[in-house]
Parts: sequence; C-alpha cells; structure tokens
Amino acid sequence: MPVIAWLMMLLLLALLGATRLCWLRAPARNKISRAQKRRAVALQQMEALAQRLRQQEPSLDPKAILELPLERLAQKLQNDELSLESVLCSYLEEALKVHKEVNCLTDFLGECEEQLQALKKLQKTERGLLYGVPISLKDTYDCKGHDSTCGLAQFLEKPAAKDGVIVEVLKAQGAIPFVKTNIPQTLFSFYCSNPIYGQTLHPLNLKKTPGGSSGGEGVMLAQRGSILGMGTDSGGSIRVPASFCGVCGLRTTGYRLSCSGVAGAVKGEKSVTTVAGPMARDVESLALCLRALLSEDMHRLDPTVPFMPFREEVYSSNQLLRIGYCESDGFTQPTPSMVRAMRLTSRLLQDAGHQIIPFSIPRIEYAVQHLFMGGLFGDGGATLLEKLEGDIVDPCVKTTVNLLRLPGLLKGFLACILKYIEPRASQKIKEIHGVGTPKKLWEHHTAVEEYKQEFIAKWRSLDLDVLLTPVLAPAFCTGYSNMTLDVSSYTSPYNVLNFPAGVVPVTTVTLQDEEELAFYKGYYKDTSDKCFREAVQGSIGLPVAVQCVALPWEEELCLRFMKEVETLAKNHREPK
Repeated sequence: MPVIAWLMMLLLLALLGATRLCWLRAPARNKISRAQKRRAVALQQMEALAQRLRQQEPSLDPKAILELPLERLAQKLQNDELSLESVLCSYLEEALKVHKEVNCLTDFLGECEEQLQALKKLQKTERGLLYGVPISLKDTYDCKGHDSTCGLAQFLEKPAAKDGVIVEVLKAQGAIPFVKTNIPQTLFSFYCSNPIYGQTLHPLNLKKTPGGSSGGEGVMLAQRGSILGMGTDSGGSIRVPASFCGVCGLRTTGYRLSCSGVAGAVKGEKSVTTVAGPMARDVESLALCLRALLSEDMHRLDPTVPFMPFREEVYSSNQLLRIGYCESDGFTQPTPSMVRAMRLTSRLLQDAGHQIIPFSIPRIEYAVQHLFMGGLFGDGGATLLEKLEGDIVDPCVKTTVNLLRLPGLLKGFLACILKYIEPRASQKIKEIHGVGTPKKLWEHHTAVEEYKQEFIAKWRSLDLDVLLTPVLAPAFCTGYSNMTLDVSSYTSPYNVLNFPAGVVPVTTVTLQDEEELAFYKGYYKDTSDKCFREAVQGSIGLPVAVQCVALPWEEELCLRFMKEVETLAKNHREPK
C-alpha cells in the first residue's frame, strides 16, 4: 500500500508539473497562433500583388528574368530594358513557389509596392546601384511595422518602429526588400526551425537542412526565389547555409557594416563578433552589394561604422596570391567531400600561378572551446534562457538549452564524469557554465586579444595574403542538431578573430565521397564525431564549398580571392 501511495503521489506531482508548464506556455502558444495567422494573411497579400502585377504584363516570361545574374539585372533596370513591375512580379511568384516546397518565408513586406511606385518617379541620375532589385532579408533585420522574431515568442507583437540602418541604406540604393526569411530559434543552430514558423527544408533533399541561422536565405537564393539576401553570422550563420545550399556568402569584419536595427537573442557579446553580411548566387553579386552598402549613408546613419568605401583597385587586381592552405583544423575531421574540394581548389590555384603555403590553425581546441564557447555563453546562458522563459523550446536548440538549464553543481559533476569518456563534451559543459566574475570576463577578453595577435603573427611570418580552409559540408540530415556547436570549428574561429571570411561552392558530393564516408571516424571518436558522420550521409549531388579568409578590413581582398576560386571552379570540368 505505501508503494502504491508513493507512486500515486509521484504521478500527481508529474501531472501538476505538466499542468503548470502548459499554463506557463499558454501566452506563448496564443502569440504563436496569432503570428501564424498573420503570416498566412501576409502571404495571401503577396500572392494578390503578384497577380495584379501579372495582369499588367500577361506575356511576362519570368524564367528569362530569374536567370539573369545580379550585375546584368541591375544594368537592365538602370537602362529601362526591364520594368520594375516585371522583375518584382517574377521574384514574388518564384518566392511563393519555393516557400510552398520548403517553408522558408516568415513575412511579406507589403510596402514594397509603394516603394516601387516611388522609385519610378526618380530621375535616372537619382537611381542607386541596386535600383529596382528585389531583395530578401533574414528575419532578424528590422523593417518598420514588422516583427524581428529570432524564432522567439517573446519578440512577437513588437513591430520595429523604423527600418534598421542596413535596410535604410539598401532602400536608398534602390533595392526593394520584399520578404523576410526563416531562422532557427535563438539563432544558435546550424538547423533552421522554430516553434513559430516551423522547419525549413533543403530544396535538393527534403531529408536535409539548409543550414542556419540564415537558412531561409540560403534556400531562397539557391532556388532563385531571391537574387540577393542579407544574413548575419555569429559562428558560421552565413557561411554554413551558403555551403549547404551551394551559394556564396560573406562574413564581413565586425563594424564594417552596421548592426543597428538587427535583432539578436543575445546582444553584447564582445569576444564573439556577430556581423551582417550579403548572400548571393555569385561573388560579383556580393561585391555589388558591398559597393552599395559602403556608402556615405552607412556612416551618416550609424557614426560608429567607419566610412570605408569599397576599394575597387583591390578587388579588380590580377596580382598572384600567397595562399595559406589548411586542409584540416585538427578538431573536426573533414568529410571526404570537404577534403576533395580543398585539394581540387588548391590544384586549380597552383595551376593558375598562385603560391600555396601549408598553414595550421594555432591552438584550435582552445580557440573553439574556450574562446568561442566561453565567449558565446559568457553569462552561463542566463540572457538566452531569459528570452526563452515561458516559450516552447524547438528541438534544434533543445540540447543546448537543457545543458544551460542545469544547476552549476550538476554541470561541474557531469563535466568530471565525462572527462575521460567524452572529453570534448566535458569541456563544452565547463565552458557554457559561463566566464563568471567581471575579473574573469576581463581575462577572457584579454585571452581573445592575445590569440588574435598570435594568429596574425603566424600569418605574417609566412607572408600570406589570404587563407583557404574547408567549410562544413555537405548538408546535415534533420534530427542531428545536438552536435551543432561541436562542429563549428571551421567557421567559429573567424568570429573570435573577427576576420572576413567567404564561402564559394566548388563541387558536389560524389558516389566515391559517399563510399569513403563509411571509414570516417573523427579525431575524437566520440558521440559528436559519430553523429557528424551519420548527419552528412545520403548527400550525393549536394553542394560542397571552400572558405576564403582575409585579415580584418580586407573584404575586397577576400572577395577577389573568392572570385578567383569561383572562376577556376566554374571553368574546371570534373571527370564523371
């Protein structure tokens, strides 16, 4: 009888706990329901606008417009060879098709119609570099009257009072923002799912993720639902989706572009720089976007951003480069397709006359686990958990959130137990416990600065111009989000270092790559390595990219290197 009584008591407590949880989450559920209805209405308005524009030009052939590269499209719009209506209509229709396939849109910016009419009144001399170009924006970019949610219920029903600085500058240059795209909840994931708008899938394989956190942008660009997009990057959030989806993306140096009016779940990290950056289908489009953004308007609207116009002479230079070559960082074993992409690119660069110099990343484990993880969760995740209070936690961040919610003593106990079984997991638990006191926070910042100087000294000792490294590839299967932070080592160090880094697709996964994956073990042979191998399986035909890195404030050199890689890869014909 006492045993039955105890069981009944435990059952009652469990029911009370579940009831309390449902009660606490009720406001979030109601907000989410309203947000989903708002999105449905917005997409209906988007479809209605597409139909109105289509009626104006019934003979419109969108395929011819969608196949134009950005540079050529911009020229045709400037010269009135294409109407603003025909271009916007083409992209509205295609974006809706893409969304129906993979669920990538969070909002329609209905004011784009009014903006189009205003642009038509401009004199030719008043037109900006992006006159009439429809662009997509990651959910986090503030647009007046629209939510920037970060996938969090707490950020719903708080529409932006004004456009963010980057959105203002893009509009001043004639661009027409027309949609916002999906992200993972909190933005701290290489997956793309949240409780508000659901999961975005990879357009070439619906069992795969397009990456995160700028996953919606990656999908839109890959499927021609957009021609130019803006993402953000805290540890690879532009570069990983670009790699997974086979498009180009640039992580700029922090503070070269304004982040005023760009939302984030956690603001104020000093040692891990979150930046804005463009994403597009080719490198020339990224360069055109930077030319437009690096205008006097950027500095005028945000004086904390230095006025540094785009340096055309650096981007257009034909000087041969000294390129650091790092095939593996020693922390995350590259997949067979990543290795092949690197070797192919190295060979093409050498054949073109560039010098390839072996380079190893200094103290990679320290950089990833202590400097990046410790900086990202400097407060032990307190701010992040505060934003999730009363919210539904999405599966793509559940493992991280559950770890952050553990009491400090339990974290320490777990770290000790795992030290000899899963050393990488043990160290991660230690680091997400938080930096702690202001003194330790200062020590952490100092450690970051010392590491930067160490890295730059090694770079300069080899007289390097740029660095070539792998980037995560191919796209992960859905359901493996628990190992996201463990495999960020090819992208996250450059957020700590605050170096510009861009991604260029160079090949696709072959049958041989897939067969060789069976022998993949990983450097630690732990749970994360096993999950990584399983996550990248079944990827034949999916894109594989490489990463091009430059020193701070050298975006033009980074883009020039990316352009060289892109040109060589496109001209190369791989044997079938």
